[in-house]
Amino acid sequence: MTARLPGFYDEQRQRVEEALEEWLPAFEAEPQILTEAVRYSVLNGGKRLRGVLVMEAGRLAGRDDEVTAGLAALIEMIHAYSLVHDDLPAMDDDDYRRGKPANHKKFGEDIAILAGDALLTRAFYVLGHLSAPGEELPVARLLEVLTEHIGVQGLIGGQILDITAADREADLEQLKAIHRWKTGALITVSLLLGGIAGGANEELLKGLRRFGELIGHAFQIKDDLLDVTADFEKLGKEPGADERAGKLTYPALLGVEKSQQRARQLIEEACRMLDEVTTAGGRLNELARFVISREK
Repeated sequence: MTARLPGFYDEQRQRVEEALEEWLPAFEAEPQILTEAVRYSVLNGGKRLRGVLVMEAGRLAGRDDEVTAGLAALIEMIHAYSLVHDDLPAMDDDDYRRGKPANHKKFGEDIAILAGDALLTRAFYVLGHLSAPGEELPVARLLEVLTEHIGVQGLIGGQILDITAADREADLEQLKAIHRWKTGALITVSLLLGGIAGGANEELLKGLRRFGELIGHAFQIKDDLLDVTADFEKLGKEPGADERAGKLTYPALLGVEKSQQRARQLIEEACRMLDEVTTAGGRLNELARFVISREK
């Protein structure tokens, strides 16, 4: 299956890039080595999928402005922080990210750890400073949903499950839990932040949550598959890292063909489910299908 970016993707990705430039510390800001390390890991050509999901969920709920762009930027900062820390020798121990030296290989482990911390902190700075003329944003609810998905029973908890999984017997339910928290939680909260900012009703928010869980699961299966099937040029880092580290993955547990089939099933289920709660979810469905057609 060949990757096909939705026609609207480049425009939305550019808006996310512009928001990042607006909200990140300027390159000259002190301490400059930290600022350089922060910008290095954020402005390095990522897909901006999570940011675009924020924008599209907001658009679906009726909002498309500097607020959703700011939320998209903060999600990308959190994603970048997680990758900086993931690449560290104590975690996944990857020397490259998107074809460039990982943050710790370029700046050292000490700076990389602090750069990740700074990115996470900056995300909350953005949330605290978002505003819209004549409107009071539901910051408390946005904060509640965000921390729910990036904390103990979300992104960080998923990383714990991932690094300790090799110490236990392989289990499909355990693998689903890793995917749901480590990868799915950040994708899910991207959709929820956009929806909440746009004033989505509870039915739509419930649909966005389930849609995010399903495509997040499929996204990680695809990542696991790419680690087996892609080369360095496409992957941006050395392939086969999961196998060398003894990681619990879908290909390791079920094989490549069944893993591909499962990812397709999850995406089709996500699209059907979204169609049940809205007639305007076409663009999000296009993004969902891109998740499993991508080649990197």
